[in-house]
Amino acid sequence: MDSDSPTEPFVSVVIPLYNEGSHVSALLSDLKTALEETGCQFDVILVDDGSRDDTWERIKAEARTLSNLRAVRLSRNFGKELALCAGLERARGDAVIVMDGDGQHPPSLLPVMIEKWRSSGIDIVQAVKAKRGRESLASKLGALFFYVILNKLSGFELKGASDFKLMNRKAADTWLAMRERNVFFRGMTAWMGFNTLQIPFEVAARRGGKSGWSYFKRWKLAFIGITTFSSLPLHLVTFVGVIFFIFAVGLGIQTLYLKLAGRAFTGFATVILLELIIGSLLMISLGIIGEYLARIYEEVKGRPRYIVTESIDLAEGKTRLLPSGNGGARPANHD
Repeated sequence: MDSDSPTEPFVSVVIPLYNEGSHVSALLSDLKTALEETGCQFDVILVDDGSRDDTWERIKAEARTLSNLRAVRLSRNFGKELALCAGLERARGDAVIVMDGDGQHPPSLLPVMIEKWRSSGIDIVQAVKAKRGRESLASKLGALFFYVILNKLSGFELKGASDFKLMNRKAADTWLAMRERNVFFRGMTAWMGFNTLQIPFEVAARRGGKSGWSYFKRWKLAFIGITTFSSLPLHLVTFVGVIFFIFAVGLGIQTLYLKLAGRAFTGFATVILLELIIGSLLMISLGIIGEYLARIYEEVKGRPRYIVTESIDLAEGKTRLLPSGNGGARPANHD
Protein backbone atom coordinates (compact mmCIF):
# COMPACT_ATOMS: atom_id res chain seq x y z
CA MET A 1 0.00 0.00 0.00
CA ASP A 2 2.92 2.36 0.55
CA SER A 3 4.96 4.10 -2.09
CA ASP A 4 8.50 2.76 -2.52
CA SER A 5 9.99 6.17 -3.30
CA PRO A 6 12.05 7.49 -0.38
CA THR A 7 11.55 11.07 -1.61
CA GLU A 8 7.81 10.99 -1.16
CA PRO A 9 6.50 12.57 2.06
CA PHE A 10 4.89 10.48 4.76
CA VAL A 11 1.27 11.31 5.63
CA SER A 12 -0.63 10.27 8.76
CA VAL A 13 -4.43 10.27 8.81
CA VAL A 14 -6.08 10.52 12.24
CA ILE A 15 -9.73 9.49 12.60
CA PRO A 16 -11.72 9.32 15.87
CA LEU A 17 -14.54 6.78 15.83
CA TYR A 18 -17.60 6.34 18.01
CA ASN A 19 -20.09 3.60 17.10
CA GLU A 20 -18.96 3.53 13.47
CA GLY A 21 -18.54 -0.24 13.14
CA SER A 22 -21.03 -0.56 10.28
CA HIS A 23 -18.85 1.36 7.83
CA VAL A 24 -15.23 1.11 9.04
CA SER A 25 -14.33 -1.24 6.20
CA ALA A 26 -15.83 1.04 3.54
CA LEU A 27 -14.09 4.05 5.07
CA LEU A 28 -10.68 2.36 5.02
CA SER A 29 -11.21 1.19 1.45
CA ASP A 30 -11.97 4.75 0.31
CA LEU A 31 -8.99 6.08 2.25
CA LYS A 32 -6.67 3.54 0.64
CA THR A 33 -7.88 4.47 -2.85
CA ALA A 34 -7.56 8.23 -2.22
CA LEU A 35 -4.14 8.08 -0.56
CA GLU A 36 -2.62 5.77 -3.15
CA GLU A 37 -3.48 8.39 -5.78
CA THR A 38 -1.06 10.79 -4.10
CA GLY A 39 1.97 8.48 -4.33
CA CYS A 40 2.78 9.32 -0.70
CA GLN A 41 3.68 6.89 2.01
CA PHE A 42 0.99 6.89 4.67
CA ASP A 43 -0.47 5.34 7.76
CA VAL A 44 -3.95 5.54 9.27
CA ILE A 45 -4.49 5.99 13.01
CA LEU A 46 -7.98 5.07 14.23
CA VAL A 47 -9.11 6.00 17.74
CA ASP A 48 -12.05 4.04 19.13
CA ASP A 49 -13.57 6.50 21.59
CA GLY A 50 -15.27 3.94 23.82
CA SER A 51 -17.70 2.67 21.17
CA ARG A 52 -20.59 0.49 22.33
CA ASP A 53 -20.93 -1.42 19.08
CA ASP A 54 -18.46 -3.67 17.25
CA THR A 55 -16.19 -0.85 16.07
CA TRP A 56 -13.09 -2.26 17.78
CA GLU A 57 -13.67 -5.78 16.49
CA ARG A 58 -14.01 -4.42 12.95
CA ILE A 59 -10.79 -2.44 13.37
CA LYS A 60 -8.93 -5.55 14.55
CA ALA A 61 -10.21 -7.49 11.56
CA GLU A 62 -9.04 -4.78 9.15
CA ALA A 63 -5.62 -4.62 10.84
CA ARG A 64 -4.94 -8.22 9.78
CA THR A 65 -4.86 -7.18 6.13
CA LEU A 66 -3.81 -3.50 6.27
CA SER A 67 -0.15 -3.24 7.20
CA ASN A 68 -0.21 0.52 7.73
CA LEU A 69 -3.20 0.63 10.06
CA ARG A 70 -2.64 1.66 13.68
CA ALA A 71 -5.35 1.98 16.30
CA VAL A 72 -6.00 2.65 19.97
CA ARG A 73 -9.05 1.90 22.05
CA LEU A 74 -9.98 4.31 24.85
CA SER A 75 -11.35 2.94 28.10
CA ARG A 76 -14.57 4.94 27.75
CA ASN A 77 -16.10 7.72 25.70
CA PHE A 78 -13.88 10.74 26.41
CA GLY A 79 -15.33 12.84 23.60
CA LYS A 80 -14.18 13.62 20.09
CA GLU A 81 -11.73 16.37 21.05
CA LEU A 82 -9.76 14.15 23.43
CA ALA A 83 -9.91 11.25 20.99
CA LEU A 84 -8.26 13.57 18.48
CA CYS A 85 -5.51 14.19 21.02
CA ALA A 86 -4.89 10.44 21.30
CA GLY A 87 -4.54 10.16 17.53
CA LEU A 88 -2.42 13.26 17.00
CA GLU A 89 0.02 12.20 19.70
CA ARG A 90 0.67 9.00 17.73
CA ALA A 91 0.93 10.57 14.28
CA ARG A 92 4.46 10.59 12.86
CA GLY A 93 3.84 11.89 9.35
CA ASP A 94 5.43 14.88 7.64
CA ALA A 95 1.80 15.95 7.35
CA VAL A 96 -1.11 14.97 9.57
CA ILE A 97 -4.67 14.89 8.28
CA VAL A 98 -7.57 14.95 10.73
CA MET A 99 -11.03 13.89 9.59
CA ASP A 100 -14.28 12.39 10.88
CA GLY A 101 -15.10 8.72 10.49
CA ASP A 102 -18.80 9.09 9.67
CA GLY A 103 -18.25 9.79 5.98
CA GLN A 104 -19.19 13.47 6.12
CA HIS A 105 -15.58 14.39 5.40
CA PRO A 106 -15.04 12.93 1.89
CA PRO A 107 -11.80 10.93 1.47
CA SER A 108 -11.81 11.98 -2.20
CA LEU A 109 -10.66 15.43 -1.05
CA LEU A 110 -7.40 14.07 0.43
CA PRO A 111 -5.39 14.14 -2.85
CA VAL A 112 -6.39 17.79 -3.32
CA MET A 113 -5.34 18.71 0.23
CA ILE A 114 -1.99 16.92 -0.10
CA GLU A 115 -1.29 18.50 -3.50
CA LYS A 116 -2.07 22.00 -2.14
CA TRP A 117 0.29 21.38 0.78
CA ARG A 118 3.11 20.04 -1.38
CA SER A 119 2.85 22.73 -4.06
CA SER A 120 2.43 25.74 -1.78
CA GLY A 121 4.46 24.76 1.29
CA ILE A 122 1.55 26.04 3.39
CA ASP A 123 1.38 25.07 7.07
CA ILE A 124 -2.32 24.15 7.25
CA VAL A 125 -4.81 23.18 4.56
CA GLN A 126 -8.30 23.56 5.97
CA ALA A 127 -11.48 22.20 4.45
CA VAL A 128 -14.28 24.75 4.89
CA LYS A 129 -17.95 23.85 4.67
CA ALA A 130 -19.50 25.36 1.56
CA LYS A 131 -22.74 23.57 2.44
CA ARG A 132 -23.52 22.10 5.84
CA GLY A 133 -25.55 19.22 4.41
CA ARG A 134 -28.79 17.93 5.86
CA GLU A 135 -29.16 19.62 9.22
CA SER A 136 -32.05 20.85 11.31
CA LEU A 137 -32.85 24.55 11.41
CA ALA A 138 -32.08 24.61 15.13
CA SER A 139 -28.61 23.15 14.53
CA LYS A 140 -27.84 25.65 11.77
CA LEU A 141 -28.99 28.62 13.83
CA GLY A 142 -27.11 27.31 16.88
CA ALA A 143 -23.89 26.96 14.86
CA LEU A 144 -24.31 30.44 13.37
CA PHE A 145 -24.94 31.99 16.78
CA PHE A 146 -21.94 30.22 18.30
CA TYR A 147 -19.50 31.31 15.59
CA VAL A 148 -20.74 34.90 15.69
CA ILE A 149 -20.30 35.03 19.48
CA LEU A 150 -16.88 33.35 19.32
CA ASN A 151 -15.73 35.73 16.60
CA LYS A 152 -16.81 38.78 18.59
CA LEU A 153 -15.23 37.55 21.82
CA SER A 154 -11.99 36.04 20.52
CA GLY A 155 -11.43 37.67 17.14
CA PHE A 156 -11.11 34.29 15.36
CA GLU A 157 -13.30 33.77 12.31
CA LEU A 158 -14.39 30.12 12.36
CA LYS A 159 -17.62 30.29 10.38
CA GLY A 160 -17.76 27.23 8.14
CA ALA A 161 -14.63 25.80 9.73
CA SER A 162 -14.37 22.07 10.33
CA ASP A 163 -12.01 19.58 11.92
CA PHE A 164 -11.16 18.31 8.43
CA LYS A 165 -7.68 19.69 7.89
CA LEU A 166 -4.07 18.92 7.04
CA MET A 167 -1.25 20.19 9.26
CA ASN A 168 2.42 20.02 8.42
CA ARG A 169 4.85 18.65 11.01
CA LYS A 170 5.62 22.09 12.43
CA ALA A 171 1.94 22.92 12.95
CA ALA A 172 1.19 19.47 14.41
CA ASP A 173 4.07 19.67 16.89
CA THR A 174 3.02 23.17 17.93
CA TRP A 175 -0.53 21.98 18.50
CA LEU A 176 0.75 19.04 20.58
CA ALA A 177 2.73 21.43 22.77
CA MET A 178 -0.56 22.88 24.05
CA ARG A 179 -1.44 20.61 26.94
CA GLU A 180 -4.77 21.97 28.19
CA ARG A 181 -7.49 19.44 28.95
CA ASN A 182 -10.36 21.61 27.75
CA VAL A 183 -9.64 21.03 24.08
CA PHE A 184 -11.29 22.87 21.19
CA PHE A 185 -9.37 21.59 18.17
CA ARG A 186 -10.41 24.00 15.43
CA GLY A 187 -10.13 27.00 17.74
CA MET A 188 -6.65 25.99 18.95
CA THR A 189 -5.58 25.51 15.33
CA ALA A 190 -6.76 29.02 14.43
CA TRP A 191 -5.07 30.46 17.54
CA MET A 192 -1.64 29.20 16.38
CA GLY A 193 -1.76 31.68 13.50
CA PHE A 194 0.09 29.57 10.93
CA ASN A 195 -0.36 30.20 7.21
CA THR A 196 -3.62 28.55 6.22
CA LEU A 197 -5.12 27.68 2.86
CA GLN A 198 -8.85 27.04 2.69
CA ILE A 199 -10.58 24.73 0.26
CA PRO A 200 -14.40 24.34 0.13
CA PHE A 201 -16.27 21.07 0.44
CA GLU A 202 -19.84 19.93 0.78
CA VAL A 203 -20.73 17.93 3.87
CA ALA A 204 -21.80 14.49 2.72
CA ALA A 205 -24.48 12.34 4.31
CA ARG A 206 -23.46 9.97 7.08
CA ARG A 207 -22.46 6.50 5.94
CA GLY A 208 -24.60 4.90 8.63
CA GLY A 209 -25.85 5.11 12.18
CA LYS A 210 -26.71 8.41 13.78
CA SER A 211 -24.67 11.29 15.11
CA GLY A 212 -23.39 11.07 18.68
CA TRP A 213 -23.49 14.86 18.94
CA SER A 214 -26.47 15.63 21.15
CA TYR A 215 -27.56 19.20 21.78
CA PHE A 216 -26.06 18.94 25.26
CA LYS A 217 -22.65 17.93 23.86
CA ARG A 218 -22.78 20.76 21.33
CA TRP A 219 -23.58 23.34 23.98
CA LYS A 220 -20.84 21.93 26.20
CA LEU A 221 -18.30 22.27 23.40
CA ALA A 222 -19.57 25.79 22.68
CA PHE A 223 -19.03 26.83 26.31
CA ILE A 224 -15.55 25.30 26.27
CA GLY A 225 -14.73 27.11 23.04
CA ILE A 226 -15.90 30.49 24.34
CA THR A 227 -14.40 30.26 27.83
CA THR A 228 -11.04 28.91 26.68
CA PHE A 229 -10.53 31.57 24.01
CA SER A 230 -11.81 34.71 25.67
CA SER A 231 -12.08 36.24 29.15
CA LEU A 232 -14.45 38.93 27.87
CA PRO A 233 -17.54 37.41 29.55
CA LEU A 234 -15.85 37.98 32.91
CA HIS A 235 -15.20 41.60 31.98
CA LEU A 236 -18.83 41.95 30.92
CA VAL A 237 -19.88 40.89 34.42
CA THR A 238 -17.77 43.72 35.85
CA PHE A 239 -19.13 46.17 33.26
CA VAL A 240 -22.75 45.31 34.00
CA GLY A 241 -22.00 45.62 37.72
CA VAL A 242 -20.61 49.13 37.22
CA ILE A 243 -23.66 50.17 35.16
CA PHE A 244 -26.04 48.93 37.86
CA PHE A 245 -23.98 50.63 40.55
CA ILE A 246 -24.30 53.99 38.74
CA PHE A 247 -28.01 53.35 38.29
CA ALA A 248 -28.38 52.46 41.99
CA VAL A 249 -26.54 55.62 43.09
CA GLY A 250 -28.78 57.78 40.88
CA LEU A 251 -31.93 56.06 42.15
CA GLY A 252 -30.73 56.42 45.75
CA ILE A 253 -30.14 60.14 45.32
CA GLN A 254 -33.60 60.58 43.80
CA THR A 255 -35.25 58.59 46.60
CA LEU A 256 -33.42 60.59 49.28
CA TYR A 257 -34.42 63.88 47.64
CA LEU A 258 -38.09 62.88 47.44
CA LYS A 259 -37.98 61.76 51.07
CA LEU A 260 -36.52 65.05 52.28
CA ALA A 261 -38.94 67.02 50.13
CA GLY A 262 -41.89 65.14 51.61
CA ARG A 263 -42.92 63.74 48.27
CA ALA A 264 -41.93 60.11 48.79
CA PHE A 265 -44.34 57.57 47.31
CA THR A 266 -44.84 53.85 47.58
CA GLY A 267 -42.89 51.98 44.90
CA PHE A 268 -43.56 48.33 45.70
CA ALA A 269 -43.81 47.26 42.05
CA THR A 270 -40.61 49.14 41.19
CA VAL A 271 -38.71 47.48 44.05
CA ILE A 272 -39.90 44.00 43.09
CA LEU A 273 -38.98 44.57 39.43
CA LEU A 274 -35.51 45.80 40.35
CA GLU A 275 -34.96 42.83 42.66
CA LEU A 276 -35.95 40.39 39.91
CA ILE A 277 -33.63 42.03 37.36
CA ILE A 278 -30.70 42.32 39.73
CA GLY A 279 -31.25 38.79 41.06
CA SER A 280 -31.30 37.36 37.53
CA LEU A 281 -28.13 39.21 36.58
CA LEU A 282 -26.42 37.99 39.73
CA MET A 283 -27.29 34.39 38.93
CA ILE A 284 -26.11 34.77 35.33
CA SER A 285 -22.89 36.39 36.54
CA LEU A 286 -22.26 33.58 39.00
CA GLY A 287 -22.89 31.08 36.21
CA ILE A 288 -20.30 32.77 33.96
CA ILE A 289 -17.77 32.82 36.79
CA GLY A 290 -18.61 29.17 37.50
CA GLU A 291 -17.80 28.20 33.90
CA TYR A 292 -14.33 29.68 34.21
CA LEU A 293 -13.83 28.05 37.60
CA ALA A 294 -14.84 24.71 36.07
CA ARG A 295 -12.20 25.14 33.36
CA ILE A 296 -9.57 25.91 36.01
CA TYR A 297 -10.73 22.96 38.12
CA GLU A 298 -10.33 20.57 35.18
CA GLU A 299 -6.83 21.85 34.47
CA VAL A 300 -5.44 21.79 38.01
CA LYS A 301 -6.59 18.23 38.74
CA GLY A 302 -3.88 17.06 36.38
CA ARG A 303 -5.65 13.88 35.32
CA PRO A 304 -4.72 12.30 31.97
CA ARG A 305 -6.77 13.54 29.05
CA TYR A 306 -7.69 9.97 28.10
CA ILE A 307 -6.87 6.36 28.99
CA VAL A 308 -5.91 3.72 26.43
CA THR A 309 -6.80 0.09 27.12
CA GLU A 310 -5.70 -1.57 23.86
CA SER A 311 -3.62 -0.66 20.86
CA ILE A 312 -2.74 -2.08 17.47
CA ASP A 313 0.90 -1.59 16.51
CA LEU A 314 1.86 -0.69 13.00
CA ALA A 315 4.60 -3.25 12.49
CA GLU A 316 2.94 -6.18 14.21
CA GLY A 317 -0.68 -5.63 13.28
CA LYS A 318 -1.50 -7.26 16.59
CA THR A 319 -3.64 -6.12 19.47
CA ARG A 320 -1.70 -5.20 22.56
CA LEU A 321 -3.37 -4.89 25.95
CA LEU A 322 -1.83 -1.95 27.74
CA PRO A 323 -1.01 -2.18 31.46
CA SER A 324 -3.53 -0.77 33.88
CA GLY A 325 -3.00 2.86 34.79
CA ASN A 326 -1.05 3.83 31.64
CA GLY A 327 -3.17 6.96 31.60
CA GLY A 328 -3.03 7.45 27.87
CA ALA A 329 0.31 9.13 28.35
CA ARG A 330 1.81 10.64 25.25
CA PRO A 331 5.14 9.36 23.88
CA ALA A 332 8.23 10.67 25.60
CA ASN A 333 9.50 12.65 22.62
CA HIS A 334 6.48 14.98 22.83
CA ASP A 335 6.83 15.85 26.53
